[in-house]
Amino acid sequence: MPTTSSPVATVASADLVTAHTLLNCLLREVSGPEHQTAVADGWLRLRLPRCGVVLRVGLRRTSLIGAHRFTGPVSEQRDGTWTEVSWRELAEHIHRELQLLTGVHNDEFLHQVTSSHAGMTAALEALERRNRDRDRDPNGDPNRGQDRDPNWVENRTCDRNRNRDTPPAADNAHDIQHAYLASEQSLLFGHRFHPTPKARTGSADSWSRFAPEAGARFPLRHLAVRHEYVREETAHPGALAALDRQRPVPEGYRLLPAHPWQYAMLSEHRVLRAALGRGEVLDLGPGGTEFAPTASVRTLYDGRDFLKFSLNVRITNCLRKNADYELSGAVALTRLLEPVAADLAARFPGCELLREPAYRTLDLGGDQQLSEGFGVIVREGLAARLRPGLTALLAAAVADEYPTSGAQISRLLPGAGPDRLAAWWEAYLDLLVPPVLAAYFDHGVVLEPHLQNVVIGVDPSDGTPRQVLFRDLEGTKLMPEHHTAALAALPEAVARPLTYDRERGWDRVVYCLLVNHIAEMVAALADRCPRLEPALWSAVRRVLCERSAAHDHPPALRALVAGVPLPAKANLLTRWARQADRHAGYVRIASPLASSLLSEAAQVSETAYVSDAAYESETAYVSDAAYESETAHVAEAAYAPEVAHVSATKQVSVTAHVPETAQVSAKAEVSAAAQVSATAHVPDTAHTSTPAHASETAHVIRPGSSR
Repeated sequence: MPTTSSPVATVASADLVTAHTLLNCLLREVSGPEHQTAVADGWLRLRLPRCGVVLRVGLRRTSLIGAHRFTGPVSEQRDGTWTEVSWRELAEHIHRELQLLTGVHNDEFLHQVTSSHAGMTAALEALERRNRDRDRDPNGDPNRGQDRDPNWVENRTCDRNRNRDTPPAADNAHDIQHAYLASEQSLLFGHRFHPTPKARTGSADSWSRFAPEAGARFPLRHLAVRHEYVREETAHPGALAALDRQRPVPEGYRLLPAHPWQYAMLSEHRVLRAALGRGEVLDLGPGGTEFAPTASVRTLYDGRDFLKFSLNVRITNCLRKNADYELSGAVALTRLLEPVAADLAARFPGCELLREPAYRTLDLGGDQQLSEGFGVIVREGLAARLRPGLTALLAAAVADEYPTSGAQISRLLPGAGPDRLAAWWEAYLDLLVPPVLAAYFDHGVVLEPHLQNVVIGVDPSDGTPRQVLFRDLEGTKLMPEHHTAALAALPEAVARPLTYDRERGWDRVVYCLLVNHIAEMVAALADRCPRLEPALWSAVRRVLCERSAAHDHPPALRALVAGVPLPAKANLLTRWARQADRHAGYVRIASPLASSLLSEAAQVSETAYVSDAAYESETAYVSDAAYESETAHVAEAAYAPEVAHVSATKQVSVTAHVPETAQVSAKAEVSAAAQVSATAHVPDTAHTSTPAHASETAHVIRPGSSR
């Protein structure tokens, strides 16, 4: 049995998070599709068949979609015993397995994992320093406190409400603004299904001044550029005011702000140095209002405007620069989507799209490195679309596995029982799902509603969701058959990257909406009350059924409701292949939406999980004893009824990726201990779309593939 603790009651270590994140990717993209996994006695076991390694990790909670919660270190089976392995050793095992699987050598992978671990370590150290400073000066200037600690609002509000029965509330505009920034800067560990979520070009120390998780704030570098050397576009008059108001410049010049990190990198560029020498560009130095980096690192916010800068930095899969076509594309989409956004807002109150109405950049003789490197996109601030009185919170912070800010669900809804959690979820789904599907089916627009692209407007008195804001037009695409004339009017270099074909567009919608966003929010809610998970997925299915009827049951949506496998972005394989994000493919994972299986799961949950009372402590997570009665230590008998009803089509079982001894069909028996041995390939019911003896490359899905 694994030794459980309450790992989410405090922030986890970089070592454990790195190891668990690598296992998430391995399970979803490699071991799962190849049926090399098993769950028994509170452990997940995975085999790397090519390098002959068997791994295991303790389970805190299993998941209907296979996104299990792990606890404790990873161990490797050596000579019949289990030996703990470090995150670095685990990364080396994965490196060897992927090289044998693909025939590709990647000399960057281990360095990127190390860089990501260093980024997490730096984020934790920065948080500890801020908390230490606050503890040393608890009665100091609260405005200084909020600069030190991105969770300042949550902590300060909790102090005020410590003896109240009502949940914490941000009670003025100042607190509301900082609650939002705290949510943007709270993602200490990043994407839990990416192998290197915090890897960045340069050292962790060099990013300490600019990283959101460090609570950074800094002034921009200001350039004054003669108007003939400026390129800019606007969707409407006044759209560039967000830039122009920052600082006065000499007549005949335009202000061009730059991210300080990017300016330092490009400041010695030969063409730029020549322009500075001739006075075509003036370096005005740092100045103006301080900006705070949001979760994306390169998009900055000063409390009024969002500015999206280029950073020649690889973050997850991409160099985060504004390509020339993306600069023009943002403004073109803002124009084209205006009637779409207006229609969605009218039909689905509580839905808004943040526009990107302008950009400005350098144009020094067509030098692309400079035009892309200094390009800045203006995005509307929250005040343009957020309803008055609501508190904006980043969806990724609400769904975070760890309570790193007041936005995380355990702190947003402290002490909430299953009824309150279910009501919150129903309200949220009704805001989130309908406009995304209407954009696709009615307007041929592919929104990208992953967790980092959605801001939730909540009622500050009780945390109820009242509004969703969709942001970042870079991932928003058009289906050509709906927008033929509009696309034809654009330069081909701009129009082509703005489009997806129908299949690729649908995969993107389903992945972002269901797998990246809804599944992670379900996970956060189920951490509070595990037996609620089937009901949470039933609520998702209810909304999808309603929207299918509203759109006259399109085949793709009908199939989604029926429980066909879901596309999950293959971040590990994409990073291994060193591909850009736009070339990322998908693996197919089992869907938890099949109605009969949800019904069976709900029945099992009534007896397999502990009572709700164990989950209502002030820290939002249960004690060690309560965890031991959770799925990490559920007796085998509790799983038996889950498996007895696996459908003939072998869609998802109640534990999704979990092929326990009781879950394996008669044709695929494993030993009572469900060990993964060299001679017993354990077929996972969640991956039946891949043959049991799949070829080494069968699970590597090409972009847009339907498999």
